[in-house]
Amino acid sequence: MKRLIERSRSVGEVLRWVTQNPGKVSASHYPIALHKLGQLLQQQPGPPVGAGDGRGPAGQVLEQPEFHALCQAIVSGCAKFDNFSIVNCLYAAAALGLPGESPLVRVLEDESRSRLGRFNQKDVSMMLALCAQEANNKALEAIFSSQLFYENRQERFIRSMAEWLPRKAENLTPYTMALIAKYVARHRLREPRLLDTIANFLLKRGEQLDSKVIQKLVFPFSRMNYRPSNHGELFPKLEAILEQKAGSSPLATVNILMSMFQLSHFPQTVLHQVFSPGFITNVMSSPYALIVRRYLSLLDAAVELEFREYSGPRLDPRYRVLMFEHALTADEANRKYSYKGLVAEALRQLVGEECYRQDEVLPPGYCTDFLLWINRSGTVLPLSRVPAASRAPPATSPVTMSLRSSVLALTSDLQDFAPFAPETPSSPPGPRESGRAGRVVLSVNDKWHYCQNSDILVGSRAMRDRHLRLLGYCLVQLPYTELEKVSGIEEAKHYLRQKL
Repeated sequence: MKRLIERSRSVGEVLRWVTQNPGKVSASHYPIALHKLGQLLQQQPGPPVGAGDGRGPAGQVLEQPEFHALCQAIVSGCAKFDNFSIVNCLYAAAALGLPGESPLVRVLEDESRSRLGRFNQKDVSMMLALCAQEANNKALEAIFSSQLFYENRQERFIRSMAEWLPRKAENLTPYTMALIAKYVARHRLREPRLLDTIANFLLKRGEQLDSKVIQKLVFPFSRMNYRPSNHGELFPKLEAILEQKAGSSPLATVNILMSMFQLSHFPQTVLHQVFSPGFITNVMSSPYALIVRRYLSLLDAAVELEFREYSGPRLDPRYRVLMFEHALTADEANRKYSYKGLVAEALRQLVGEECYRQDEVLPPGYCTDFLLWINRSGTVLPLSRVPAASRAPPATSPVTMSLRSSVLALTSDLQDFAPFAPETPSSPPGPRESGRAGRVVLSVNDKWHYCQNSDILVGSRAMRDRHLRLLGYCLVQLPYTELEKVSGIEEAKHYLRQKL
């Protein structure tokens, strides 16, 4: 049966062999049949496979009763299929261009998801690596749109993709490349060959793309804190494009700017536009006014801290808000996997609950894991003894002062700041000492705060750290690679005492 299917010369012949000989068709024959159908459809004129409009050979085949019978046979029997047949059917369906919401794809994905613990991941990875490099645009879109595929990234596949993507890039559509960029960003894959391929695609096609697509293609660079090798050409070109398109999609524009800021690139002419009264008025009347205000507030803060030579318009203080009012979604979702709980308990036993704040949000809207005040002699101060005028505003308060005045206040507070003493004294501080305290942020850097298999922080985290330092905070980094070696509260207390 396998040879008969593979030697078929038409779609009708494939469907007849499979549907008219049910007793001779086994689970392994179904992916072969789907794959053969995809090959034959690619050879026929008309809309591409999976176009979904019902016209041309592809649309006609997908509507044929025999094809529906084939799909129904797979749906009915897939629970009894072996793992290899399930995975092959899923890939073949993607290559054929079947939509993700089709009953066949849904059943295959559900069955695959229920078996993940029993899959041979190495074999799945090798198959995907081999198949994807032969896939066309539509098949790649189906693969990278699959939730099952998103949830099960494989290192072998990524290494393979870094080899074949540069060769295929010229023939990919912007939509396909955007899906790949989304996949790379979601899994924090700091693979230079992949990122440079996206950057080259953007350099060649950027002028034909709208701002929303550019936003998706630029995001992986900031996410991975990576300046592409062509940034000397790419960044000026992006500036020129943004100058022309800034008003057409304000949210995409500020997203692109945020990506560039995270990479310490500040396009001055575009800033003149986004801080102009016309742009602000346009944004305030839009349904996404609040989110754009959040981004503009953070961009304005970044200009104050990192782009001091800028002399153009700035965000009106009336529109400034905190960028974030609570911990990031990823941190909340991964809380049970975080080392923050261990650090919190060790810190409570070490210095007492009155001597630190957890999850404090500091202007311009950065959530800190733990905030402490330490004086010149190395004593951790109870927050009740810290002068009220020097405390950071609580997370719920509006940002009422300009960032410039915040910087000046911090500079004044830290004039007498000195390195910590080797031991933390237990004696209470005197009134003179409490007035010379240094703000200290303990930063628990969990695994998802880094690029995959790397000690490089993701771009948003790296910019947060830069800004907190420029605001006068002393950052004490607690990377997960160190915390995973700590065993028990006593070791954690010793570790924190050394860090502080």
